[in-house]
This record gives sequence, structure tokens and C-alpha cells, in this order.
Amino acid sequence: MPHSAELAQLHFYYQSMPPVASMQLTIAGYDGRRLQLHAPLSVHVNDKGCAFGGSLASMMTLASWGVVSLLVERAGLHADIFVADSQIRYLAPLFADLDVSAEPAAESDPDEFIATLRSRGRARIGLVARTLPPDGGIATDFTARYVAILK
Repeated sequence: MPHSAELAQLHFYYQSMPPVASMQLTIAGYDGRRLQLHAPLSVHVNDKGCAFGGSLASMMTLASWGVVSLLVERAGLHADIFVADSQIRYLAPLFADLDVSAEPAAESDPDEFIATLRSRGRARIGLVARTLPPDGGIATDFTARYVAILK
């Protein structure tokens, strides 16, 4: 896998946060732009038998944070990364494992984000994430802005 060292480091970050470790998430894929996370429904089920909304929000927040972390890591930089704001729409209940994908928003330029981070010591980037049910469609839609600040 071309990004295996970066993904191993990201997995370590996820597992070092106790609330995240309890989510049993795994990195399902990364193509250099889009990060995919997976978690079993069994540890995220609500009283209706579908995925808990807080778990969906957390997974999309973590996937988006992971994308920014991977961009910064690939650039050889060390930065603290924070979610600045986010919006989520719950479009359909999810009665399956949580499969989330996140990537930079269409209007965001990762190269410009890194250049700004290098020159100003801080930068922001827009991300989008979605939870995709196995039968197609979108269960949840997430947009956010993340900020990176050089250490």
C-alpha cells in the first residue's frame, strides 16, 4: 500500500484517544485524497437498531481530521489540527456498519492549503464526508472547515 507508513501513524493517533479506540474503527482505504473509515454497527447501535447519530458525527469528524493529518504529514510538516466548524445532515437511518469517506471539498485546494500553512504558520481547508449505506445513497452528509497550526 503506497501510504502504509502514513496510515499506520494515523491508526496510532486514533487508537491513542480512548473514546476513539472504543469505537473500533479501522482505516478501510486511502487513495491520496479520500480516506475511508469503517466501524461495526454493533458498538454504535441506538435504541431503534440503527447507527447512533453521535457515532456518525464522530466518524465523519475523525475521517475529515484524518485527511488533513495525512496532507500535513505528506508535506513533512508538524501541526496541530482542529475542527473549526461543521454541519451535518442526517438523510436516512443506517442499519448497517458505519462506512464513512472524507475528502477535501471541491472548492478546496490541498496544495494551496499546504503552501499557506508553510508561509503563514496556519491554514484552513474545507472537507466533506459522507456515510454510505450498502444499498446506495447517502445516510449522512457532513461539511466542515479544519484549521492547522504549525507546532
